[in-house]
Amino acid sequence: MNNKILFADLDHTLLCDDKSISEKNRAAIQKMLERGHYFVLATGRPVESGRIVAKNLGLTSPGCYMIAFNGAVVYDCAADRVLHKSSLPIEVTQEIFDRAHKAGIYVQTYNTVDIVTKRHTKELDYYVERSHMTYKLTRRISDCLDSEPQKVILIHLEDDGKLKRFQKANAAWAKGKCNSFFSCKEYLEYCPVDTDKGTGAQYLVKLLNIPHTSTVAIGDEQNDIPMIQSAHIGIAMKNGIDDIKKAADYVTENDNNHDAIAEVIEKFIL
Repeated sequence: MNNKILFADLDHTLLCDDKSISEKNRAAIQKMLERGHYFVLATGRPVESGRIVAKNLGLTSPGCYMIAFNGAVVYDCAADRVLHKSSLPIEVTQEIFDRAHKAGIYVQTYNTVDIVTKRHTKELDYYVERSHMTYKLTRRISDCLDSEPQKVILIHLEDDGKLKRFQKANAAWAKGKCNSFFSCKEYLEYCPVDTDKGTGAQYLVKLLNIPHTSTVAIGDEQNDIPMIQSAHIGIAMKNGIDDIKKAADYVTENDNNHDAIAEVIEKFIL
């Protein structure tokens, strides 16, 4: 049997706008797992937030994996075990915080289970509401980190232009130190250098010994582009941004609120 693997972005791809999953999508995933194929949640979310979603969706059986932190962590959902991890140096993390603070932009990172940031703002409330994570406030970021973090995220809720200007202004400094991209217009993310969802997907494909011709990936945002480009069949959501549609081999007929994942599974996996 030719076992295939599907890498699926989470927010606005697998999940509906209200963060639920349709019964048709759920049934299609279970059907592909029962036939021996692999399903991978590929998200920018931290492992802790992704674990909650995977458990709620019932994606904890053999064949279920997760790429978290935009590729910095590869995780086995069935074994509840991290398979691979890359990190940002503490000094790079601190420098991003300092530069964001100087620019007047909210910034946060993560320890094993918590959001770590310096102040309580509406951006923190916005993120906590969506991630259901706990947080710690600290004057010195390193005091709340148990190890080097997997990413730093800048959030601005009103003006994505401010985030774009920050990314451009700091591009020369970031080169060779970290990788930056948008996961949505409100989130500018900094991850370990040479790390993205595409590198996470490549690691898992190699680990599971799956031929490239059996790989399929789907997403809707800028941070999904490396992943769909690394797959044999790269798919953009109907509700995706223009850049990912240009990079894709196929654009779904349905959006995230109307069973697009089931469409992809029936067309390219089963």
